[in-house]
Amino acid sequence: MGRSARSKPARLAEKLQQIRVTLNLSQNEMIKYLGLADDLVRASISGYELGTRVPPLPVLLRYARATGITVEVLIDDELELPSKLPSRSKPDRHR
Repeated sequence: MGRSARSKPARLAEKLQQIRVTLNLSQNEMIKYLGLADDLVRASISGYELGTRVPPLPVLLRYARATGITVEVLIDDELELPSKLPSRSKPDRHR
């Protein structure tokens, strides 16, 4: 029995890039902002934003928590990101 590819939200890459750009962060700064400096490299963020890689669920959770939105907003193509995201204060890593 073969494995089929996991479907991915069509707008996920766009939303992840929009978050980073709205926060005025470079890809390397986004990694630090998410508290994932030990786990990700810039190429990971680039792949997520280009849609060539799908972020693992814990990474999506970090994006959601860092911006005060639900994971549902990230993965549901019919939902829009809020027009205002929080400031660049460091997110709570222990939620």
